[in-house]
Amino acid sequence: MPKPVLRRAVLEDVPDIQALTIRAYTKWLDITPRPPRPITADYNQAFLDHRFDLLVDQGQIIGLVETTQQGDELMIVNVAVSPDRQGEGHGALLMRHAEHIAQNARLRGTRLYTNKLMSSNIALYERLGYVFEKETIHNVGTIAVHMVRPLMNQKGA
Repeated sequence: MPKPVLRRAVLEDVPDIQALTIRAYTKWLDITPRPPRPITADYNQAFLDHRFDLLVDQGQIIGLVETTQQGDELMIVNVAVSPDRQGEGHGALLMRHAEHIAQNARLRGTRLYTNKLMSSNIALYERLGYVFEKETIHNVGTIAVHMVRPLMNQKGA
């Protein structure tokens, strides 16, 4: 069986990007006080503003990473993996791909934030070398955990 492949998203992928993201984040609806931002995002606008890289297996999008450069770092806006393909290492692969994008752009590192209640996501990011930077309050009762991962092979890092 062929391995999944990474490719850049094209405009025609936007409906599938949105559908995959909603499926991936639905499990958090009973845990977080508000729907996670990726569920309510405008993906037509996000496609214009951000980079999307897709993990495709036999013609089906099974994962994605959405990124945007912020200063000398790459912000990982969204990582989503189809619920039936979670636990296979695809999330880690997508995170490493984002780090590769940052390295190629000679950026200082990557950063992200996630809801404090999404503890399994935070644990994954910690296993991948992301470290806690700070917490901020978003909306009433929603605490965002900000995490960073410096890239060691860049000057000054």
